[in-house]
Amino acid sequence: MSFLKRPNDFLFRVLAVVASTSLAVLCLLVIYSVVMRYVFSDAPDFVEPIALLLVIVIAMFGAALKVREGGHIGLDSLVKKLPEKGQTIAAGIQHLCLVAFAVAVFFGCLEMAITTREDRIPILGLPEALRYCIPVFASICIAMFSFEHLLALFPKKQTRPETKVEQSWN
Repeated sequence: MSFLKRPNDFLFRVLAVVASTSLAVLCLLVIYSVVMRYVFSDAPDFVEPIALLLVIVIAMFGAALKVREGGHIGLDSLVKKLPEKGQTIAAGIQHLCLVAFAVAVFFGCLEMAITTREDRIPILGLPEALRYCIPVFASICIAMFSFEHLLALFPKKQTRPETKVEQSWN
């Protein structure tokens, strides 16, 4: 069993709950905005910045969830025609590319978060860096999930069980 399995299981559940909750809140927020705008002619101005943050959470956490499930976009038609060793190599390259992507997102968004930490999101007053902290966290999850998949490509060697004769010598 991989040492990453238990923490990744926990992270997966947290991401699933946060992404699902964000989607539900986004739906309610949009319905509220439409009703307020078209029924009461009073469009709330706070809906758009909150909706943008929720969309970022849904997209980034959803991407991380799909990496863990192995449901991300791939060219399976080519890979399935390869021999088993070729499929393993392709999966390894795929997860190394995902790690590289996660590292690029991490450092790019971290730099943006540092740069915009003093700025405020209009209307909400929250730090602008919040928009970039969400992908930073998601990229860590993507890297951890990809490392788990990489480790799974190299199964432990099975040791042969001792026979009764060998056990008697111990």
